[in-house]
Amino acid sequence: MKLRAKLTLGSVALATVLVTVISAVGLGNLMQLQFKNTLERAELIKSAATDAVIDTLNRKRSVKLEDALQEPTLTSQLVALLASYKPILEISLVSAERNEILASTQGKDRVGAIASFPDFAPLVLNGSFLQQANVLLRKEPYKLDQPVGPGGVTELYVRVVVDPALIRDYLKPSFETSANIAVFSIAGAVLITFLASALAFRPLGRISHMLDLVARGEYESEKASPADRGDELSVIASKVGILGQRLRGAQDEASGLRGNIDRLLADLEDAVFLFNRDRELVLASGSVGKFHSGDRGSHTGKTLGELFPPTTTLGDLLDHAVTTGNSIRNRRVPFGVPPVVMISVDIVDRSGFVVRLRDPEAQRKLNRQLQTADRLTAISRISGGVAHEVKNPLNAILLHVEVARAKLARGDNDVGPEMEIISREILRLDRVVRTFLDFSRPVELKLANMAVHELVGELVDLARPQAAAANIQILTKEDSDGAEVRVDRDLMKQAVLNVVVNAMQAMPEGGELRFESAVNGEMVEIRVTDTGGGIPEQLREKIFRLYFSTKTKGSGIGLAMTFRIVQLHDGTIDFTSEPGKGTCFLIRLPIAV
Repeated sequence: MKLRAKLTLGSVALATVLVTVISAVGLGNLMQLQFKNTLERAELIKSAATDAVIDTLNRKRSVKLEDALQEPTLTSQLVALLASYKPILEISLVSAERNEILASTQGKDRVGAIASFPDFAPLVLNGSFLQQANVLLRKEPYKLDQPVGPGGVTELYVRVVVDPALIRDYLKPSFETSANIAVFSIAGAVLITFLASALAFRPLGRISHMLDLVARGEYESEKASPADRGDELSVIASKVGILGQRLRGAQDEASGLRGNIDRLLADLEDAVFLFNRDRELVLASGSVGKFHSGDRGSHTGKTLGELFPPTTTLGDLLDHAVTTGNSIRNRRVPFGVPPVVMISVDIVDRSGFVVRLRDPEAQRKLNRQLQTADRLTAISRISGGVAHEVKNPLNAILLHVEVARAKLARGDNDVGPEMEIISREILRLDRVVRTFLDFSRPVELKLANMAVHELVGELVDLARPQAAAANIQILTKEDSDGAEVRVDRDLMKQAVLNVVVNAMQAMPEGGELRFESAVNGEMVEIRVTDTGGGIPEQLREKIFRLYFSTKTKGSGIGLAMTFRIVQLHDGTIDFTSEPGKGTCFLIRLPIAV
């Protein structure tokens, strides 16, 4: 439905509602006024009937009450009062003790009957509009009672019975007149609204035509007549022309910018797809040919479902990410050719989303180069400890060679002790060099997928006996949500156990050892936290150095080995420590596909 039709129908509906509401309020006021008038007339009739009854009883003191009330003069007076107002249905005299009718304007057949009706006054004074309207539609009488008796003792009631249904006869002419006025008012309002909308929307139709021309790039400034030069719509038309020119300029700039972006992305190894919020492809650039056949331009305008069908794993993942508005970072997904792709999705608020596809083989080449650089850095970092361990035996060997040389120069051939020390230091040096060679030798990883909670559970089981012996309480918090990591099970357990053993040794008086696992983005985090004395500030840079140890009998190999194993799994290890409160080691590993 067009906006013009919606506005016209809305105006008509509004006018209809207003007229209907005003008419309903008027009819409601008229109805309530009639109810109050009925109550007033009924009260007057009740008072007159009471006076007539009292006068009759005063004259007939010697006669029995029931007989006095049947006196013909009284009956004539009550019938006359009944006839004076049509909504009064009955005037009866009711026994206060038995609630039994003693006399009635409807004849002797009503004598002896028991009649109970609701009170009319509360309905009129406190009843709502809907309650009174509902009463008009029913045939339920209401009453007004007046007690009568000597000395304040009630012997009987003068009861005036009102039939609200008879009030309709008084209201019917007013209702019909008001209904006719309302119908004519609604018809007039509809007619006036249609005429006003036709006059008001005619200039808007001209502006709509001008906007269509702007959208097609065919707009030309419309010449305004001298009579229309000061018209607001003419001013709007002029501004529409200026807007069209600016839009054409912006379109040219956008085309140039798009060309520049396309040239910038053309040499990327990634394929970049830009979709609008209607899931239609706006731009495809980069290495699109690796993932889709055909020219990049031929894909423009296609929907996300056409390029990546939801029946495939990749299409289903993209549809879910766009529907939920969740971005994706470097997720491995089965594809075809290549067999696996790395996918990233960036949601742009109110504009659309960007999909990036990457061949993991190219990523692996770059990763191998980065890993080589990282390992060289790690070897340089670790070699600091090796240099220290090698320098000590070399100094000892050099010192005792000089001592032996001095003895031989004096003719003293007893150089056995020096040779013994030199031999021992050479063995020590050989052990240091072999350890370093073993440490730096390439490791063949036996990778397999392993649930994070399973890995943490095995570590807890291995640490529990030693922790129980050292009065250490083990706490766990699993929040990995079934995530898996691809690791060498034995090497990874060895790496984390090195951290666990150090944590327990840092709590000789007992404490708490906490294992935590969680998922953060595309990585799994495993935390091992102790409540020991913490690591001094001056020692924190040396923690992962080979042969560095603060323990008397420590080898200084454990944490260096942990550092290397985590690095071989494309992970990271770091720690935070607070003196006197403990240390927390954080191991981050990529989630397995």
